[in-house]
Amino acid sequence: MKRKNSRIKKVICIISTILTITLAVLSTIICFSIKWMFDTWSNLTMDELVYHLTAPLEGTNEGMIKEYLNVCIVPAILVLIFIVILFITYRKQKRYFIIMGIGLILSLFAAVFVVHNAWDELDAGNYVKAQGTYSTFIDDYYVDPIDIEIKFPEKKRNLIYIFLESMEITYADKKNGGAFEENVIPELTRIAQQNEDFSGEDNKLNGGYAMPGSTWTMGAMFSQTSGIPLNISIDANSMDTQETFFPNIITLGDILGQSGYNQTLMIGSDATFGGRRLYFTDHGNYSIEDYNYAVESGMIPEDYKVWWGYEDRKLFGFAKEQLLQLAEQDAPFNLTLLTVDTHFEDGYPCEMCSDTFGENQYANVMACSSSQVNGFLEWVQQQEFYENTTIVLVGDHPTMDKDFCDNIGSDYMRKVYTVYINPAIEKEGNTERIYTTFDDFPTTLAALGIEFEGDRLGLGTNLFSNKQTLVERFGIETVRKELNKKSKRMEELAELDESKEELLIREGEISLPTADVQADAYNFESGTFQVAVSDILNVQNNVEAVMLAVWTNEDQSDLQWIQMERKEEGDYFASINVPNFNYKVGEYYVDAYLVDGEGEQYAIGSIVVFVN
Repeated sequence: MKRKNSRIKKVICIISTILTITLAVLSTIICFSIKWMFDTWSNLTMDELVYHLTAPLEGTNEGMIKEYLNVCIVPAILVLIFIVILFITYRKQKRYFIIMGIGLILSLFAAVFVVHNAWDELDAGNYVKAQGTYSTFIDDYYVDPIDIEIKFPEKKRNLIYIFLESMEITYADKKNGGAFEENVIPELTRIAQQNEDFSGEDNKLNGGYAMPGSTWTMGAMFSQTSGIPLNISIDANSMDTQETFFPNIITLGDILGQSGYNQTLMIGSDATFGGRRLYFTDHGNYSIEDYNYAVESGMIPEDYKVWWGYEDRKLFGFAKEQLLQLAEQDAPFNLTLLTVDTHFEDGYPCEMCSDTFGENQYANVMACSSSQVNGFLEWVQQQEFYENTTIVLVGDHPTMDKDFCDNIGSDYMRKVYTVYINPAIEKEGNTERIYTTFDDFPTTLAALGIEFEGDRLGLGTNLFSNKQTLVERFGIETVRKELNKKSKRMEELAELDESKEELLIREGEISLPTADVQADAYNFESGTFQVAVSDILNVQNNVEAVMLAVWTNEDQSDLQWIQMERKEEGDYFASINVPNFNYKVGEYYVDAYLVDGEGEQYAIGSIVVFVN
């Protein structure tokens, strides 16, 4: 009996130890992750958080991933090591279970306390409640461009639309409408004051509010060109799983494209990130010239990559070349740019940046961006095509930098930098407008001299008109509250296919087939090496065949396909003949593919074999 009790006690001890260690490590990851989250994204909201947590890693700044690993995973590993050492040290002492109990209680308390504070900080309760509530606000006030007659001027104007990453009017000094003691963006301040930012008679800068569904880059680009928020029933980043990106909406790109505009999106990062490539090709058939395009076309060296791709200094240089080419064509053009140097955290200081603000790197980068935009604008204004060209400079969203705006009072309303240069229309009246980035959609069309009945499109209002914007009519908080809810009209416009296999895979509803791929060492006598595929899982239909793709050259110019033979127990094997590759010495790359009963092909594993 004593021996039996001893075994039970030992089993309980082992289980309790594993539970304590696991809970302590998970608690550490949760606590540090939440702290990192709030440190990384300033003024974080729930819709931003949901987007960032579910955003695909493709195209992401690698520095951010490394920072997360250093800040969150490294401490968890150190805690793991510490607890293991502690348990080993006291494993045969009576205080072992006391230490274990303290560890369990502290881990649970820390995790619950941090999660509870984050829940309150993000107002997650109301967000979750809103997600299950439908509002008719968008249904009632959305103006579908398909129902509106749109009339272009006899001579169509060119458009240069520049999304300025994280640019706010906040960065100007207080006397000019900003919140800083010293103006960080003097050139952009002057540009706004000399052109139209809808500030009325006041010389202080005015900008647009970024509403729910428009507070990250893809949401902002979508909102400013469609007049609606990127609030949908699936995660916003999952739009790339769809065949189309909101097939039932008419956007700025659609309207200009259908009228013969030559449209180009030029960015220094990967356009795939966030669904930008899909959106701009679906709506306006833009030519996409991103970081990958620059590498493939020889604009930059193959191994060149800084920050998110290439810096703004190069972007503006490439844009000048592109504009000269576009200006030679008969068709009007729309060149859309997205800057990136001012992305959080702390931005990217290129060789043009000075240290005007000392060790405040983000301020130096903002000032550098202000100077670069001004230089680009001055160049454009010297070109012959400028007379018939309207320029829109708009921040995409307020910055998410963790500390740049820490000293700003809670009563200051942060707004996105906005200015219209050389518009084809003058503003009716001279009053200050209260507006959101949704209003940029119809306002940009009006700035091109395009007329449309009612001066409203999407949820936006033409700011050059005297029509009220929705926030002037209902107030910021009312509109924000309604936009956080679901909308039947938005679901109709998005026309999402929530049964798409790729979407279900991303959401964890179904799993892709996988397998264990192994290879024996190269046999010099036979001139072969054996590859085996076993433990095939998650196959929805029968396995029709298992194939191997084998190559040695980096460009796969010597790729060969080999069908594997099936063993009785369901495993597969194949011999790879090295003579078929001219006895090449080095690495042999092997990818395994499964073909199911419906002819669908899935990658199920890979391996590299060295032949010497």
